[in-house]
Amino acid sequence: MQQMAPKSTEVIVGAVKDSQFGQTLMFGLGGIFVELLKDITLKIAPITEAEAVEMITGVKAYPILKGYRNTLPADIDAITAILLSTSRLVMENPEIKELDLNPVMVYEKGAKTVDARIILE
Repeated sequence: MQQMAPKSTEVIVGAVKDSQFGQTLMFGLGGIFVELLKDITLKIAPITEAEAVEMITGVKAYPILKGYRNTLPADIDAITAILLSTSRLVMENPEIKELDLNPVMVYEKGAKTVDARIILE
């Protein structure tokens, strides 16, 4: 048994090995919103901290992450750290074909990955 993660803003962090570009990272709102809104950003790994922030601020739903109406702002530093860690992971492990962290529950302080899927070549 595991403790239920408190409700928060959900994001998705993913990676896919593209035959032309190599490891490519993806970011967007998570849970059902990734399929519904199709609002994602992509970057070729490895990424820098500035590129991770560009991925986060590049989604149309960024105002939700900043805190919108009655929602608390999401910890952008925590999301940035997850994107950078994911970039390092896929670069250091080229056998990773696909990786999905969805949802990642992002809080005002910190974040928790609730579900992860990795497919190896």
